Amino acid sequence: MSKNPEPSARTVMHTPRFWLTPLIVVTLLMSALAALYMGGILDPKKHLDQFPIALVNQDEGDTLPGGDPADRKNFGNDIVAGLENGIDHQKIDLQQIGIAEAQSRLNSGTLYGAIVIPSDFTKRTIILAEASVVAGDVEQPIITIYTNPRAGSVSASLVQSIGTTALASVNKNMGEQLTTLVTQQLEAGGTGTQISGASRLLLENPVNVLTVAHDPLPDGTGFGLVAFYFALLLVLAGFTGATVVNSLVDGMLGYAPTEFGPLFVQNDVVGINRFRTLLVKWAFMIVLSGIVSALFQWISRALGMPVTHGLALWEYGALVITAVGITAMSVMAAFGSLGMLINLFVFVILALPSSGGTIPLEASPRLYAWLAQFEPMHQIYMGTRSILFFGARGEAGLLHAVWMTLVGLLIGVVLGIVTTRFYDRKGYERTHRPKVA
Repeated sequence: MSKNPEPSARTVMHTPRFWLTPLIVVTLLMSALAALYMGGILDPKKHLDQFPIALVNQDEGDTLPGGDPADRKNFGNDIVAGLENGIDHQKIDLQQIGIAEAQSRLNSGTLYGAIVIPSDFTKRTIILAEASVVAGDVEQPIITIYTNPRAGSVSASLVQSIGTTALASVNKNMGEQLTTLVTQQLEAGGTGTQISGASRLLLENPVNVLTVAHDPLPDGTGFGLVAFYFALLLVLAGFTGATVVNSLVDGMLGYAPTEFGPLFVQNDVVGINRFRTLLVKWAFMIVLSGIVSALFQWISRALGMPVTHGLALWEYGALVITAVGITAMSVMAAFGSLGMLINLFVFVILALPSSGGTIPLEASPRLYAWLAQFEPMHQIYMGTRSILFFGARGEAGLLHAVWMTLVGLLIGVVLGIVTTRFYDRKGYERTHRPKVA
């Protein structure tokens, strides 16, 4: 028997597969990146679906001048009816709740904003109407739109845009109603008094709509984006760290060559099976997770990021890096070189647009909301956001994030153990056997 001659570079490079494989793989990857990333950010309003905003009506109503005391008017109810009829309920989930519940849900990040009608809204409206024909001090009735910047800067902008657009139409309708009411009362009084031009302009747009940030973010939070970027750091630490450790360990054990500039090093193969090799890699990842999580927090603090729950952030960061790293290593152990592409899709290409960290999932294409149910980046972002912005509350997403991260870790551990033990039992050694004739 004789060994087959090694193929020449000319022979290999003259095959269509040599040229087509890199071109096709890279083209498909970049196409997926462009479609997923650009498709999710270009028009959030177009993709709105059940975007949660609270509507709080505290208006106590009042009696119209000269009217029956038993017949009270409540302009707040008219505003509510106008908003309910004027919005698209498929796009906006307008929830009529009390002020206490609204504040609680804003504090936990389960609401993106709230429209609040105060208790003296009707009273101020009536005073405004009276002041249009009688001299006196007057203040416009106020409706406040509360945004929730801790739930995301884009969501805060969407709440303001949705609220002002909806209230503009309601304000106009209310102005027409108020102008007609005042005109009728003047005609009934027979005094000949008319509404002045300035008063008519005020009556046509009677409501002063204010936009206020609920629990504003402190400096050093990047307008709320710091939670997304910190979560991204944790994912990249697990994904990239796993790739680096996997390559270095395989090189030191002799299962992969290592290049240092012009130097090509191929160590002698060490007698160790796949399962034990994977355990060694996992051990590196567990140690690194605590170190890197601490470094991320220390560097972020040094650069000005405020952290009020440092221990929780370090613990959750270490858990995330461990879970992502172990799972990524298991995928590479199971699928070999293909595992790197699988990890890239799972932890980067599909993960970032479905995270909800830049564009809320309720303002993203439905595909991203479906991916977010199991994609790790969304769970990690919600956990990080809860620790940084919502006092590490479980109901703000931390509890769910921890459980989902543990589930991901369990999947990675089971995948790694089952596949490597199976390969070892089948005798699939990590050696190159030359072909013989």
